[in-house]
Parts: sequence; C-alpha cells; structure tokens
Amino acid sequence: MSVLRRLVYREVITAVALVSVAFLGLFFFFDVIDELSSIGQVSPINPQDVYQLRHALLYVLLQMPNRAYEVLPIAVLIGAVWVFARLAQNSEFTILRTGGLGPWRALRMLLGLGWLFVGLTFVTGDYVAPAAGQAAQLLKARFEGRVYVGPVGAWLKERRPDGTASVNVGSLSDKGDMQGIRIFEYGPNGHVLARTQAASGTIGADNTWQLREVVRTEVSTGPGGAPQVVRLEVPVFAWPSALTAEMVSVALLRPDRMGTVALYRYVEHLGSTGQSAQTYELQFWRKVFYPLSCLVMLVMALPFAYLHFRSGGITGYVFGGVMMGISFFLLNNVFGYIGRLNDWTPWLAAASPSLIYSVLSLSAFGWLVLRR
Repeated sequence: MSVLRRLVYREVITAVALVSVAFLGLFFFFDVIDELSSIGQVSPINPQDVYQLRHALLYVLLQMPNRAYEVLPIAVLIGAVWVFARLAQNSEFTILRTGGLGPWRALRMLLGLGWLFVGLTFVTGDYVAPAAGQAAQLLKARFEGRVYVGPVGAWLKERRPDGTASVNVGSLSDKGDMQGIRIFEYGPNGHVLARTQAASGTIGADNTWQLREVVRTEVSTGPGGAPQVVRLEVPVFAWPSALTAEMVSVALLRPDRMGTVALYRYVEHLGSTGQSAQTYELQFWRKVFYPLSCLVMLVMALPFAYLHFRSGGITGYVFGGVMMGISFFLLNNVFGYIGRLNDWTPWLAAASPSLIYSVLSLSAFGWLVLRR
C-alpha cells in the first residue's frame, strides 16, 4: 500500500500544484492590470519617490498568499477530479481495485492526503497571508501617505478602573505609526473625564501609548462642585492602556485578512467591553472551517474514480469539478451574508457550506461507489 499511496499522493499533489499555479497566474495578471492606473503616483511624503512598475508587481505579488488561501480548496477539488477521472479513463483505477484497493481504504488514504492540504491552507491563511498583506498595505501607504481605514477610522473600546475609554485611530503611516488619534475617557457615570487628540503615536513594549503633538482637555470638579476644564498642549504624552498593538492592527485590517488567533483575541476583547463581535466571530469560525473544506473536496472527487468510460475526453468531468468548486466558494460567501442579516449562530453560518457539501459528497460516495 505504501507504493500505491505514493503514486496517488504524487499525482494529486502535482495536479493541485498545476491548478493552483494556473489560478494564481490569472489573478496576478488581472491584479497587475488594475494596478497600472496607479503607476506614476508621487509620494506625498517624498516627491522623489514614484510608484513604478516594479512597485506594482511587488504589491500584487504580496497579495498572492491570500489568493492562494482562497483558491486552494477549489484547486484540490479540480486537481483530484482530473487525476481520478484520468485513472478511470485509462482503467488504472480498475486495476488498483482488483489489487485490493477497496472503497473505504481509498477514502482513508485520501483523508490522510487531505490533512496535508488542511495544514497547508491553515498555515497560508493564518501566517503567510496576514504578514504579506500587511507588508502590501505598508508598501501602498508609502506612496499614498497612509493606510486609509475609511471615513471614520477604526474604533476601539477599553474598560478602565475609573470608567471606560473610546479610542479612534484614523490611519496608519507607511512606517506603521498611528495617525489621527482621538481618545475619549468616561467616568463610571458616563460623564466625560478627558479628551485627547494627537497627530500621531506608537505603542511601546509595556502597551503605553506614546502620543505626539497632543491637545488634551481634562474635565474635573472645581470649587463648589462646578465643572472645571483644563486644556493642555504638549509635544509628547504617555497614555497607559491595555490596548495592545495587535488589537489596533486587527481593528485596522479587514477581518478576512486576520489570523485565527488574532481574531479570537479580538473577539474576546469586544465581548469584554460589551461591543458587538458578530462580524469577527463569523470570520473566526470561517477561518476554522475553511481549511477543513479540503477534506470535503477530496471526498467529492473520489466518486469520479469509479466512473466507467473508455472513450472520449474527461473535459466534461473536470468542468463539473470546476462548477462544484465555484458553487462552494459562492455558497461560503452567501452564508456569511445571510448569517449576519438573520443573526445566525456564527459557527453554524460558517460551517453550513462544509456540512452541506459533506452530505452531498458522502451521498455520492455511497450511491456511486458502495451501491453501484
């Protein structure tokens, strides 16, 4: 069986690699076309720094890990369908069956290969893609002046011993510094204690925020209980906080570009401060279940090895595999939107596409392989 396993594994891995390269080549081409309009853009920070073709190619290249994460389950399905249909067409799989390769043994063998693709998808989506995506953002910020987060920036909330604090970060500079910082501090009764506005800032190793060009307004109780307002303008101000640099970077990134651990910690932070975490919870569970879809794709591809045809091409079967892969990708996105609109349980909304396709693939396996 070790020889048979090596044969099947080698064929499937080679086919999946070729399909992945083909998909990534298409994405690379179209993304470069989109970036051509930005070539010639002058950096507002350094007028001598111009966005050139090499920068566009590097920016697109840094986005390829995220593209690979998205297409890997589909590539697994198409590559496996191609291999099994070709083995069936050449009667090679029939020979393997007569040699003792039963349906359940073939399924166990494929699931062993599937865990390899699960690990590859997880590492790509959790470590490679977020790091490359952040580098791409900072490269773009070098020529745009900042990483723009939207008209209202990113908001974070923190519970403090003397009340709460709401923090708004407008953007990130090309060096990763925060820009356009606003901090609102409230007492236990909801009254404003202080408002801090800073042009830029960084977070130190002890999570203390080092703010620059600061205007701070403090509200206190004066003689006789009357409110007293004190306005300070200082070049540097240290603001102690439990908000870490990781939390800020997570809030500034799109949820689908974060790692599983970062999403989990951010969901816990949102829950501890009483904020809605549905979007991030849904994305967290999608991150958990998406690599496991590689197992589902291989189970869906196995029945193609039991098809009986001796003449004609296998293009139609591969096309069917492509359609199944695309339908899974679309259903995965659709269930995310439906789950948010109908307030579904996040893990159920994220797992539903994989569960549906698991039932379909096992049904096809049972009908075509075991019964026929």
